[in-house]
Amino acid sequence: MPSLLGIDSGLTVTKAVIFDIDGTPLAVARRRVTQFMPKARHVERDMNELWSQTADAIAEAIKLSNRPTSDIQAIAATAHGDGIYLLDKAKKPLGRAILSLDSRAGSIVEQWLKSPIADESLKLTGQLPHVSAPSALLAWIKANEAERFAEIGHVLSCKDWLRFCLTGVVGTDRTEASTSFTNVTTQDYAPDALRLFGVDEITDALPPASRSDEIVGYVTEAVAKRTGLAEGTPVVAGLHDVTASALGAGGYASGVVAVIAGTYSINETLSSKPSVDHRWFCRNAIAPGQWNNMSISPASSANYEWFLDKLCATDVAGAEAAGTSIHTMLGPEIEAAFNRPSSALFHPYLFGSPYGAEATASFFGIGGWHDRGDMLRAVLEGIAFNHKIHVDALSAGFSFDQARLAGGVSRNPIVVQMFADVLAMPVTVTETDEAAAWGAALCAGAGIGVYSSPQSDPRDVGKIARTYHPDSARSADYRIRYQLFRDIAEAMTPLWPRIGNLATQHSQG
Repeated sequence: MPSLLGIDSGLTVTKAVIFDIDGTPLAVARRRVTQFMPKARHVERDMNELWSQTADAIAEAIKLSNRPTSDIQAIAATAHGDGIYLLDKAKKPLGRAILSLDSRAGSIVEQWLKSPIADESLKLTGQLPHVSAPSALLAWIKANEAERFAEIGHVLSCKDWLRFCLTGVVGTDRTEASTSFTNVTTQDYAPDALRLFGVDEITDALPPASRSDEIVGYVTEAVAKRTGLAEGTPVVAGLHDVTASALGAGGYASGVVAVIAGTYSINETLSSKPSVDHRWFCRNAIAPGQWNNMSISPASSANYEWFLDKLCATDVAGAEAAGTSIHTMLGPEIEAAFNRPSSALFHPYLFGSPYGAEATASFFGIGGWHDRGDMLRAVLEGIAFNHKIHVDALSAGFSFDQARLAGGVSRNPIVVQMFADVLAMPVTVTETDEAAAWGAALCAGAGIGVYSSPQSDPRDVGKIARTYHPDSARSADYRIRYQLFRDIAEAMTPLWPRIGNLATQHSQG
């Protein structure tokens, strides 16, 4: 029976998901990928390890599906956007990949934002430069690793690297191409953008851009032996995971804001014309003549995962040994915390923020009577408050009255209700645990003609969706908490650089 393979590579985990063509997940396999943080603000990964772990996940998913490999009709990958994956002129990895959690280019971006480059970038590319954009990272490499810069043969994104590993073909898609170097109006590469950022030497290293559902290559013999895939299986271009998540969750449409609570705080809405503002990125959508408007920051569920990794490690191990989930184990603690008053607040800025690269994470209002549940509640509320910053920004330029929520936290009804109360609008979740991978699979299916377009979802989304409506009393309470959250952040803005300087002073001492 025909099936499709969607690959979803996040910042910590890479996944292979096999779907029936009706959208039913048949098998899921996951592998963790090592993050390297050799110094402050540097977040990297080994490109070969990523491919090896992804290949292992593909092989496991095929085994778990109990289907012949020939059933897989097409493949597409999605992955974290921005960051940078470089190949040299021999098409070999050129050092470690730089992830989108990286902020080493902060000083470069700060200088750009204080110069005419900021306005020129917004007008030309539809977005202000930011610390994990390919433009900023390439400028940093040029300034700090000149020999490496001179060896650049191809500038790829994460999913483009996986596509290259599958097919041996270098390229990208329209959504990924627009992360730094496209003209917001024409939606094509703009040589002026490379000159603007001072990296026009690598113009020829930009990969050709295809439609997200265009067949761009086929599984090679070597990959077939490594993974169990059938040699010659079509591979389509794929797409940025921001777009894939919205597509897979049924929120890829105008009049809807898609809220993706993943590592990044992703908030996006579709438009039929470009609308440029410093508060969001105006990037290419899947189809020509459409734009995906994204207000984002690296400040969402990564904070929750950090809390679990650093402060709940023993419980995580215990849950795994007992064959249960740490989220299930902590559920009663979190529910109890939501049912009592609390002064605890958390700013989820472990890896970045809407307030600039200098912001850091902080707990406020903690007393000796608070427990872990109160802290977890504060983390989850902080994540929702940060999403609200972005959703409010988008509401200034676009009309929408409902939200689609995806991401790991969307599995918890208490958290989904909190999002509805914080955003003060209906929030819908679908029974799609692997929304991004399904978004990629929709592109794969469209590429071989199974679907008429990536937006032709075969599922009855209404039957697998649940909508949570805001409670007016709780929304009123959250308005007070949110305003205090914002007031504290504003007050901290001049202090965050001084806090950051403490680490520098310590290292110098």
